[in-house]
Amino acid sequence: MSGVIDLFLDRRRVPATWWSLVAGILDLFVGVVSFTVTITLLATSAGLLIVFPLALPLIWLLFVVATGLARAERGRWRALLGIEIPELRPPLPDESWFRRLFARVGSAARWREIAYLVLVLPLGVLGVLVLAVWCGAAALLLLPAYVAALPRHTADFGPIAASQGIGAALAALLGLAGMLSAPALTRAKGRFDVWVARSLLGPRRRDELAARLAVSERGREAAVDTAEAERTRIERDLHDGAQQRLVALAMDLGMAQEKFDTDPEAARELVTGAHAEAKRALVELRGLVRGIHPAILTERGLDAALSSVVARATTPVSLHVDVPERPSAAVESAAYFVVSEALTNVDRHAQADRALVEVVRRDGRLVIEVTDNGRGGADGDRGTGLAGLHERVEALGGWMQVLSPRGGPTTVLVEMPCGS
Repeated sequence: MSGVIDLFLDRRRVPATWWSLVAGILDLFVGVVSFTVTITLLATSAGLLIVFPLALPLIWLLFVVATGLARAERGRWRALLGIEIPELRPPLPDESWFRRLFARVGSAARWREIAYLVLVLPLGVLGVLVLAVWCGAAALLLLPAYVAALPRHTADFGPIAASQGIGAALAALLGLAGMLSAPALTRAKGRFDVWVARSLLGPRRRDELAARLAVSERGREAAVDTAEAERTRIERDLHDGAQQRLVALAMDLGMAQEKFDTDPEAARELVTGAHAEAKRALVELRGLVRGIHPAILTERGLDAALSSVVARATTPVSLHVDVPERPSAAVESAAYFVVSEALTNVDRHAQADRALVEVVRRDGRLVIEVTDNGRGGADGDRGTGLAGLHERVEALGGWMQVLSPRGGPTTVLVEMPCGS
């Protein structure tokens, strides 16, 4: 008897049983919708292939709808059973609409999603059968309590009829056996549903490798582009700044050398000017070196380095840094330049009177948020200086987003893995 009680009261099994039953019942309703929509679009697209141009919009709609329904199904399994099914497909090419459509047609992962949406309806039928086991077992178990109220005091089950007495007792025993087996049957149905969902909605090893290869390729290209842009910037800064000052310094010193004997006073003025020019060149060289990698970042970490950036900003900035353990040098450097570039944009373009910078380490990721109350309208693809940083962040496995509606506020959000 204690085993029966444990079966029904096991805290680990009870939630899984009932949520599996709910998921199985929902399969029918979800399946009716997904089967109808998917088969309709699939059949219509196939029928219009004879007039190929007319079929293209429906084929595109088929894959778009399938992607949305598959995403909803992943959410359903996550909400009901806590099952995470990653959404991983090879990325679409950044080319024409036709190339993207053909890439969808050639994607095995997207066809597996369509197959799953067709199979949900048969899974829903199995879910109804499981529910019928529960209902039938409950009806048999309680038969002795209501058999007297039935016509002729008999429960008619087709070829089998149970009346009061021994018949009702045997039916109750059969119902008890059904109630004892129903939880295991429900969980088995739930495990089968999850297996089908993971097999058809989840990534396969080949898909994971293809996606990782694509991300790695994009990261490599972004790293090369970023390095080339950085080289060009350093070359330009050297040519337009420190190099010109050093040329002027050399010319002043040459003229001073010629005037030492004939006009010592003019030579002294030239040396004084050359000294001032040398100090300005040193300031520019320090700024250039700081732009490559600030020494304070290496020596004292992100908090101190960002404090110096905030101190140089013309817009009042509130800074909050909560990074108890330093991330890797690459991530730390990227975070520094993201904040630097974002605050530079605030000073130059935002017309803001205050800004907020928050940098925190959370769940193994470095989270950066830079917000200002300016006029908004910032776009990382139109020369605000953020496009290169976006590529740099992506190359490190992170993501970056700029939210800047017209009228403000502007928020730059960045997350990067905290490899140490």
